[in-house]
Amino acid sequence: MTDTALAPAPDTADTVTARFRLEGMTCASCVLRAERVLTAQPGVERAVVNLSTETADVAFHAPATPAAMAAALAKAGYPAREVTVVLGVEGMTCAACTGRVERVLKAQPGVKDAVANLALRRATVTLFEGGASPDALAAVVTKAGYAASPLEEAKPHDPAEEVRRLARETAVAGVLTLPVFVVEMGGHLVPSFHHWLMGVVPTLWLWVAQFVLVTLVLAGPGRRFFAKGIPALLRGSPDMNSLVAVGTGAAWAYSTVVTFAPALVPAPSRAVYFEAAAVIVVLILLGRTLEARARGRAGAAIARLVGMQPKVARLEDGSEVPVASLMPGMRVVVRPGERVAVDGVVVSGRSAVDESMLTGEPVPVAKGAGDGVTGGTVNGTGALVVEVRQVGAATVLARIVAMVEEAQGTKLPVQALVDRVTLWFVPVVMGIAVLAAVGWLLAGQGVPAALVAGVSVLIIACPCAMGLATPVSILVGTGRAAELGVLFRKGEALQRLAEVRVVGFDKTGTLTVGKPVVTDTVGAEVMAEAAAVEAGSEHPLAGAVLAEAAARGVAVPVAEGFEAVPGYGARAVVGGQVVAVGSQRMFASVPAEMAAAAERLAGEGKGLLFVGDGVAARGLIAVADPVKPSAGAALSALRDLGLRVAMVTGDNAVTAGAIARRLGMDDVQAGVLPEGKGDAVRAMGDAVAFVGDGINDAPALAAAEVGLAMGTGTDVAIEAGDVVLMTGDPLGVADAVRISRATMRNIRQNLVWAFGYNAALIPVAAGLLVPFGGPQLSPMLAAGAMGLSSVFVLSNALRLKAVKGVRG
Repeated sequence: MTDTALAPAPDTADTVTARFRLEGMTCASCVLRAERVLTAQPGVERAVVNLSTETADVAFHAPATPAAMAAALAKAGYPAREVTVVLGVEGMTCAACTGRVERVLKAQPGVKDAVANLALRRATVTLFEGGASPDALAAVVTKAGYAASPLEEAKPHDPAEEVRRLARETAVAGVLTLPVFVVEMGGHLVPSFHHWLMGVVPTLWLWVAQFVLVTLVLAGPGRRFFAKGIPALLRGSPDMNSLVAVGTGAAWAYSTVVTFAPALVPAPSRAVYFEAAAVIVVLILLGRTLEARARGRAGAAIARLVGMQPKVARLEDGSEVPVASLMPGMRVVVRPGERVAVDGVVVSGRSAVDESMLTGEPVPVAKGAGDGVTGGTVNGTGALVVEVRQVGAATVLARIVAMVEEAQGTKLPVQALVDRVTLWFVPVVMGIAVLAAVGWLLAGQGVPAALVAGVSVLIIACPCAMGLATPVSILVGTGRAAELGVLFRKGEALQRLAEVRVVGFDKTGTLTVGKPVVTDTVGAEVMAEAAAVEAGSEHPLAGAVLAEAAARGVAVPVAEGFEAVPGYGARAVVGGQVVAVGSQRMFASVPAEMAAAAERLAGEGKGLLFVGDGVAARGLIAVADPVKPSAGAALSALRDLGLRVAMVTGDNAVTAGAIARRLGMDDVQAGVLPEGKGDAVRAMGDAVAFVGDGINDAPALAAAEVGLAMGTGTDVAIEAGDVVLMTGDPLGVADAVRISRATMRNIRQNLVWAFGYNAALIPVAAGLLVPFGGPQLSPMLAAGAMGLSSVFVLSNALRLKAVKGVRG
């Protein structure tokens, strides 16, 4: 990994060195292979790998890059260790700002990638271990004009306070601007008012008064545009603030010259535009206020999740302690109606707990001794004593928040187009403004017309909408998904899931409950005898028989002399008689009626247990892993979305076929070993999603375009998945697809608006339509349009909060 710096090596002025910290090296042959891989990269001059320190020191020049070398090492089986740093960044207002932050970060030692998020006000940096420190990264971003600090040190952002501050500044600017607006625009709207005013107050006095008021507007509420925009312009990386600063500054400067040095301006051109500068500031501040309010609503879902975690917990002795001080093994009391403080296990008490914040299911879940509870859920009418199991970042709620925030902070592939455009957008707009002004001057229309055209172009251009188009939709979409019990662990999964055409399912634990139950019995009094024998068995079906006997209230006699018969079943002495339980081949005689029933039940994919004396069977028990109640509705919902559904399972063909016929599956692959599931998924094509819950599903989840893991499954499966379904309900798959499609549709709408708005209105603002009898926008109308552009994008994204799940 890149060491603390990429320093010039003594070889040549263009050579730099990098240090990678490697994983997976075990012997001298590993060292040689890693060195060969590195020296084979174009631009690498030498590479020295050290087994004892697990490092690789490389001297290289262009076209080699640390990222390319790390990719080559990873492909060879020696990945470079990476770390992720998240910075809180204030002051980003448009796509040009995020682009600037990303470029600054990517230029730092050891940085592999950097993504700045305008909606979250964060920058996520992936760098090789040993690269730039978090403080160093924050320092370079701050130097670039955006106050930054490591997220854990950053002051929590308060959306409500931001709205109040912007509203306050808007109100002050509005009060100062109102007299100027009335004087100028009132005269245009009501000529008699203009004549009366000119007869009472000399024009120069009016202009001086406007100068004072507008200067206060620009120096007070409008100062933010100059404080950020002018330095950015001088650094050669202008942003939206630069456009506003140059536009309002030009209008103010020209008007000031006309007011105090009129001799410098030809008589026909002596007009002031103070009202334009002031109204622009008011409208843009108003737009930012509305934008901040909408952005706060966009992030409300994650804020609600965070707010569900209680701050204090009550111990058994009645004392209250901060939740942060709890340790595993401690016990807390949860009174009726209170939120559960932490993840744990019920030690005593009974109640029903509302887990809708996790699962979306409105029906409370019964809890008793031995049952797990999750922090943030709401206790019902009973009191519970809970033993703490997980605290801090290890709790389910904390992991959910972390997953959602990680997804919200990522950049989708569709964002690449926006990045390419915004890199040049502001400089191009400034060039168009200059050309528009020069064009009007060359056309003989005078300085006022040229000034109006130039300022209008600068003000109407809106890189803000382009910067918000993608991240704000991701923010709302992933938040809504979390409310429906769907967690996108990776933001890219939002885009990829919207494009899938096939959804493959594992069977056991995904489409079925994952726990065998007795479905049918043939013969009298077989349950008691079977349960007596199976009480000594470890076979998976034995538990189903014992559970059914308990549910029926059957008195189970004591069995003696238990003996397992491998490949057949088991036998024991019950009530003085030998009782055998097992497969049909364990019995020499099976009644014809029972054999027919067995054939029918086997055709339905059910497991069969015959009960008898070891020679003749006198009873039959059918056991099956029942299909989840919502599985049929889930597959039907997916087909309604135009998707093909398939099953890839390790179970036998008969059982898999029976389940598939019941659910109407399009394709079934049975008897697939875990290592073969990945190949089976790849064979389905490119646009494939796979849903699973077990360790054996991890290869398939990783091989699929999008892996969806049941949150009720193993940690291995969850880690391999791109999306986690918290409830383990197959309907969550359809919810995930609907959310992803709605989010991508919303992003496309935002991008069409953001690009279409600029493409359509910048020429109008420049006055290209005037020669053809068309309109030309005034700077004030341009400011209003620009402010509403961002508000439109945010409001459109907020519509995702209304996306319904399959359940309604």
